[in-house]
Amino acid sequence: MIPRYSRPKMAAIWEPENKFKIWFEIEAHACDAQAELGVIPKEAAKAVWDRGGFDIPRIDEIEKETKHDVIAFLTSLAEHVGPEARFVHQGMTSSDVLDTCLAVQLVQASDILLADLDELLAVLKRRALEHKMTPCIGRSHGIHAEPTTFGIKLAGFYAEFARNRDRMAEARREIATCAISGAVGTFANIDPRVEAHVAKKMGLAIEPVSTQVIPRDRHAMFFAVLGVIASSIEHLAIEIRHMQRTEVREAEEYFSPGQKGSSAMPHKRNPVLSENLTGLARIVRSAVTPAMENVALWHERDISHSSVERMIGPDATVTLDFALARLTSMMDRLVVYPENMQKNLDGLGGLVHSQRVLLALTQKGMSREAAYSAVQRNAMSAWEKGGDFQANLKVDKEVMGHLNAAEVAELFDLGYHTKHADTIFARVFGTTA
Repeated sequence: MIPRYSRPKMAAIWEPENKFKIWFEIEAHACDAQAELGVIPKEAAKAVWDRGGFDIPRIDEIEKETKHDVIAFLTSLAEHVGPEARFVHQGMTSSDVLDTCLAVQLVQASDILLADLDELLAVLKRRALEHKMTPCIGRSHGIHAEPTTFGIKLAGFYAEFARNRDRMAEARREIATCAISGAVGTFANIDPRVEAHVAKKMGLAIEPVSTQVIPRDRHAMFFAVLGVIASSIEHLAIEIRHMQRTEVREAEEYFSPGQKGSSAMPHKRNPVLSENLTGLARIVRSAVTPAMENVALWHERDISHSSVERMIGPDATVTLDFALARLTSMMDRLVVYPENMQKNLDGLGGLVHSQRVLLALTQKGMSREAAYSAVQRNAMSAWEKGGDFQANLKVDKEVMGHLNAAEVAELFDLGYHTKHADTIFARVFGTTA
């Protein structure tokens, strides 16, 4: 995490203050459950809540000696609670605290990411509706294919991020489990009812089988979803980067007053935000493979996953939060040039209507092979010589033997390609779109 690519609310989740606060709540709720079961005195549980606290510099100092973060925390907690602290952590193991805390932190992060996705979806919907009928060229292999609209493009991205929101909600559910099961997860020294109580208080579900750790396939799935969302961010960012190229210039990032594009060339207006998003997506995806590798731990527990998660937990969630917010802002202020979209549509002399001509000729009795050859012949002439495709067709005897001039002209109607925009929008946004 670096401040340049961090937002305070998400970063705060990973600060020591929040982590130790969660640790304290886990231990205190466990004490309440133990007291209700008669395992520890109720006065002891009350003392934990009344006098419990922690001192971060003191925890750091103790850890230098103990080389164990949970023991350092418990020692600091005991210094606040007093003699009753001997009842804290009864029958528990460090992973009970660490894994349950990580689950809480990832749930907190999920809630921010879900809100981020909601904000992005709102912007994408607004811009899609704004440009529902703004014609532009659709490209395959980067080459002009057939007309579409910029709104349909954005509707596609909206649908993609809507799927990502569903995935994120499922990832939140998957990661939100609590384990208070003791060494190797057998509950030998702690009643399962303690786990159930802590889970309820912390807003988590119980982990059915936790060995000594929560199974890491849950975490692998969580970070995989973050990676998919990051890839979708890059998908949209790449589209904007292409559209902002000088030769294309169909849309561009907002360039604010006083902004500078280059230290050397004053004319430059570069797609720096979308390029930045491409890079940030790589960072988020870099967490996926280590998370997958964490699934295979030794027997009931080892700590090879621990160092990984201490890094990828903050880095991936903080980076993705920042990236989603940046993408939302970029799309909100994206400058669109419909006139350039139309200019690019017209740039190949009508070649983008070639399929419609092909289909019309087959409907008029030509074999597909003969029709394809005739259309391609006239299309390549326009492509190579910069001519007018429609004009070429109208002087081609083979084509005009099946179509008249009015029929040829009708095949170049742009509205033909946008006639189902309402259907697409209804599928994406509902019938009211």
